[in-house]
Amino acid sequence: MADCCKKFVPLIDAAVAKGGKIRLLAQFHDFHGWDLHALWDDIKFSTTHCLAIERIALVGEKKWEAWMSKVCKPFTMAKIKYFDAGEITAAWAWLKET
Repeated sequence: MADCCKKFVPLIDAAVAKGGKIRLLAQFHDFHGWDLHALWDDIKFSTTHCLAIERIALVGEKKWEAWMSKVCKPFTMAKIKYFDAGEITAAWAWLKET
């Protein structure tokens, strides 16, 4: 598991333990894709946390990252929306909507 995941997953688990729904902003910068191990880790995370995460805003720089937001949908109950890098303010606003 990547170092960022070693820190990220426990933070998410702690928030889940408090009983609230989680909203995430994932910003991709200079992202080139996953290797198989990273993809498997992401799928495992998504399926084990699918009820705890309410919304995910994906912010990226490339068209294939927008496509990726559609690929992620079957693995979570969360609403997922893609935003271009210049729309990060809109992404935060969408996460804060009730």
